[in-house]
Amino acid sequence: MLGTLNLGNFCAGIKAVEGRPGRDCSDPRVVIALWLYALSRGVREARALDAWAQYEPGCQWLLGLGRINYHTLSDFVTAHAAALDQLFVEVLHVLMSQGLADLERVAHDGTKIHADASRASFQRAGRLAQCRQMAEEHLAALDEELRQESSGARRQAKQRAARERRERLRAEEEELQRQQAEKAAAEQAQVRVSITDPEARKMRQADGGFVPSYKAQISTDCRQGVGYDLIQSGEDGQELAAARQRIKQNTGQAPKQLLVDGSYTTRQNILEAAPGPSELIGSLGEDRSQAKLRSQGVSPEFFPDRFVFDAQQNQYTCPAGKTLVFQNSHKLVGATQKRYAARASDCQSCPMQTQCCPGKRPRGRLVFRTEEHPQVAAFRAKMQRDEYRQIYRQRSQVAEFSHACLKEKRGLRKFLRRGLKKGRTELAWASLSCNVAIWVRRAWKVSGSPRPRRSVPPRLPGGP
Repeated sequence: MLGTLNLGNFCAGIKAVEGRPGRDCSDPRVVIALWLYALSRGVREARALDAWAQYEPGCQWLLGLGRINYHTLSDFVTAHAAALDQLFVEVLHVLMSQGLADLERVAHDGTKIHADASRASFQRAGRLAQCRQMAEEHLAALDEELRQESSGARRQAKQRAARERRERLRAEEEELQRQQAEKAAAEQAQVRVSITDPEARKMRQADGGFVPSYKAQISTDCRQGVGYDLIQSGEDGQELAAARQRIKQNTGQAPKQLLVDGSYTTRQNILEAAPGPSELIGSLGEDRSQAKLRSQGVSPEFFPDRFVFDAQQNQYTCPAGKTLVFQNSHKLVGATQKRYAARASDCQSCPMQTQCCPGKRPRGRLVFRTEEHPQVAAFRAKMQRDEYRQIYRQRSQVAEFSHACLKEKRGLRKFLRRGLKKGRTELAWASLSCNVAIWVRRAWKVSGSPRPRRSVPPRLPGGP
């Protein structure tokens, strides 16, 4: 299978160069095949793969009864990010040529993946400065101590570890300064960064807790991925345009229909997608205005939908018969929000004031009316039709399947490596493995050969 693909970018680093030390001579095609086979069995850690490959028949066949050191296996995962993206595109084009991807309907969604950092590792600027000062002092003391060290390898290893610790702390301080520049002055003192993975962010999980994580953005056609990326933000609304661009870049064409959930169907995304070749299909999101009023003590009988609007007079009438007149308007993206207010004297003398305006309010009741852009209104009307509701129900079947494949079958619930770049490379390997598995299953069905029995990989202490 790999023999039909162009793997020249993976081989660029193994050329012999005069005057430089030798490089590892392992064939990149063998290493790629070994990792893809291991990922299909849920093995993601290099030490576990090294131990498993010494007795597992499939690995022994790939290695020719040889062995590749786990250092080489681990370094290979993150050493070819650009080549890995190109390989993903080539495999995707093979799937498209065999009719396994047609881009008729693509689902896009995000999923959180835990970072290799703890919540306790997040520190403020003062603590980071202390840690960096301690690292500088430790490195200076280590230089003097290692002069008496007899073993050159041990001396170099300790010096390298100390330097990496110092450089990591410097990177953490730079990341903290960048975050503080994005925050208001009142919030800068509360900004924290992890001392183990400074690029990770605390994100809310399904159980309501906050865990250092990254968010994977996955685009899926039927059962195979057509695009992926890794971001630091927990918000999805700003990622739809980038997802459309990745799909077109990877496949050479835009999907006819793009299925997303309510976190992506913002007014801005609806307006941007309206003139494009991809029809946006998504839920309208959750209306939280009533939940906010309920938390403030407002009775359901006095929710805004119970107020009667008079278009000729441009005013509202509340359930108690009081008038709310127009005050001002505010321009939003894709909409105009108009503000209507009642007189304070009317609300203070109203017998229903405790149900409509609970608490001490110096002003009268406010009601906001949102007039949406015609394209946004047309999108809402479209999503009320039965045929589009039926199409949208397919979103979870497609998008959630890819998430389950990555997390359950590939074990990508937590990154083994730190940093946004290395985390994205892990995501790329897992996505490529899923697509290759689809390709292999297609070949089995065409040939009629029985599927091989699944071997059980080892579970080393601290492994996935």
